[in-house]
Amino acid sequence: MNEHEKMLAGLPYHAYRDGLPEMRMACKIRLRQFNTCPPEDLKEQDRLIREIMGSVGEHIEIFPPFYCDYGKNIHIGDGFFASYNCTMVDCGPIIIGDNTMIAANVTITAAGHPIHPEPRTQGYEYGIETVIGSRVWIGANVVVNPGVHIGDDVVIGSGSVVTKDIPSGVVAAGNPCRVLREVTEEDKKYYFKKRPFPEGSYMG
Repeated sequence: MNEHEKMLAGLPYHAYRDGLPEMRMACKIRLRQFNTCPPEDLKEQDRLIREIMGSVGEHIEIFPPFYCDYGKNIHIGDGFFASYNCTMVDCGPIIIGDNTMIAANVTITAAGHPIHPEPRTQGYEYGIETVIGSRVWIGANVVVNPGVHIGDDVVIGSGSVVTKDIPSGVVAAGNPCRVLREVTEEDKKYYFKKRPFPEGSYMG
C-alpha cells in the first residue's frame, strides 16, 4: 500500500512521498486559475471547479478565493453554495449533500496530525472522512473538525468549532459546538429571529 492509498484508507501516511506533493501542486495550479478567473466568466469558473473536485452536482456556486489540498477528495451535491474564503482540507473525503450553504471564512477539515510529538515530527498525518448533510447552513467563521458527521437540515451558528457529530434537524453553536434546540415548523414563519416573512412573500 503506497502513501496515497494509506491516506484514502484513513491510515497514517507521509505527505511527501509517492506523488502526493505533485498532486497538491497540480491542485494549487488549478486553484490559482479558479481564484483569478474573471468574475463575469461563470462558465469558466464552473468548468474549473469541476476539474478540481472529485464530483460536483448541478447549480452550484463558490465565491473565490477557495482553497483545498487535493480537490479530488471533495464531493458536493446539487445546489451547493460557498461564500468567500472557504477552505476544505481534503486529505480524507469531504462529502456534502444537496442545497447546503456555507458562509464566509469557513474551514472544513478531513485531516490531522498525531498528538504525540514523536510520530508528528517524523511526518505522519492522517485523513478522516468528514460528512455534511443536505439543506445545512453553516455560519461564518465556523471550523468543522476531521471525522465529524453533520446531519440534514442543520444550522451551525457563526464562530462555532464543530468537534463532534451533530444530529439532523437542529440548531447548534458554540466552542465546542453543541445542540441548542430543534428546528421546528414555527421557524418557517420567520426570516430572522422573530421577524416574520411579509405576507405573500414566502410560499413555503
